Amino acid sequence: MRRIVPVVTGKKAYLSLLLLADEQESMIDRYLMRGEMFAMRDGETALAVIVVTDEGEGVLEIKNLAVSQDAQKRGCGRAMIGFVAGHFAGRYHTLLVGTGDSPLTVPFYEKCGFVRSHVVKDFFTENYDHPIIECGVLLRDMVYFRKSI
Repeated sequence: MRRIVPVVTGKKAYLSLLLLADEQESMIDRYLMRGEMFAMRDGETALAVIVVTDEGEGVLEIKNLAVSQDAQKRGCGRAMIGFVAGHFAGRYHTLLVGTGDSPLTVPFYEKCGFVRSHVVKDFFTENYDHPIIECGVLLRDMVYFRKSI
C-alpha cells in the first residue's frame, strides 16, 4: 500500500533517488537540509521523493521530484505534486518548479497544471561541473513553471 510520509532525519538515505532528478550531489546539498522532504513508500520500498523549500511571499518551490525507475509512468510524480499542493494549501499560494527544457520534464509539469513562468539563462552550464544531458538534449537554461495552490 502506497503512503506518503515526511522525512525529517536521514534525508541522505534517499540520495540514490534524489540523484535521479538532480545528478550533482553538491547541488542537492544546497537545498536538502533547508527543504521539507516527503517520500512515497510501498512497504519498505521508496517509490518517490519530493523536496520543497519556502521561497518567501507565499511561494513554495519544488527543488527535487524523483520517481524510482521501477515506479515511473504509474502516477507517483503526479501524486507527490498533488500531496504537496494539498498539504501546503492555505500556507502558500504558488507552487514553483524549475527544470531543464527537456522533452521528458516539460510535458509532465504542463500535464500537472503548471504554466511557464520565467527562464534563468545558462543555469545548468554555470552551476554544474559537467554537461547535463536529458533525452539527448544539452540542458543550458532553467525553465520555471508555476501553479496556484
